[in-house]
Amino acid sequence: MKYKFIEMEIKDYVAEVRLARVDALNALSLEFASEIADVFQKLGTMDEVRAIILTSKARIFCAGLDLKEAGGHFTGTAKGAIESVERSQPLFDCCNAIEECPKPVIAAVHSRCIGGGLDIISACDIRLCTQDASFCLKEAAIGLVADMGVLQRLPHIIGEGFTRQMAYTAAEYPASDAEKMGLVNNVYQDKNALMEGAKKIAAEIAQNAPLGVRASKEVLNYSRYVNVKDGMAMAIQKNMVLMGSEDIKEAVTAFIEKRPPKFKGQ
Repeated sequence: MKYKFIEMEIKDYVAEVRLARVDALNALSLEFASEIADVFQKLGTMDEVRAIILTSKARIFCAGLDLKEAGGHFTGTAKGAIESVERSQPLFDCCNAIEECPKPVIAAVHSRCIGGGLDIISACDIRLCTQDASFCLKEAAIGLVADMGVLQRLPHIIGEGFTRQMAYTAAEYPASDAEKMGLVNNVYQDKNALMEGAKKIAAEIAQNAPLGVRASKEVLNYSRYVNVKDGMAMAIQKNMVLMGSEDIKEAVTAFIEKRPPKFKGQ
């Protein structure tokens, strides 16, 4: 798994994915977005991965859409507009791949997270940031509308009011505001502390039964779009399957033997 703009490392069931289009401050080009989609699709199939940390190797987390590339795709005609949307599919796919990845994804954000960067982290399960982080939906300021899923996902995270405020103002909101909104779970002093915090949470996830964690993510994602009764029905169906797993047998045995369980995801 070698990429042009991504670095990746797996240790103790935790994958660390580093966005590394450094010279462009992780601006989202089509090639870069394709790599993001690919790495999350592949990590989702790997038994040696139980949690993923998404971070940035650049000076900031993400500068948003690569406007130079995007501007060159539109010809000003109806046919050109349709073709531009078709070419842009990797941008939509990268966020969907993160959300649909069976493994929980923790976004570790430092410095600025702009436009498409916010789309990306809104598709993650958990968001953490440094004190110097800021968040911005920039599209309205350049005459566009955010179309990579953030307007659909963000209201479930921070509510309609804050989402609309971010979308309409195109302002940069500091970490303190992001924490108040509920956009991030924790704010850390610096990047080192941020990564320590992210790794601690990832390790806590990785020690649990992989099938149970995966099913929990599936039920949580599904339940955002259905009523409580339908969401509960899916959870019950998942448990009917999980009750026959080797992991639950191991959990019971470990409890009786008074030892930590050793889950295999089977």
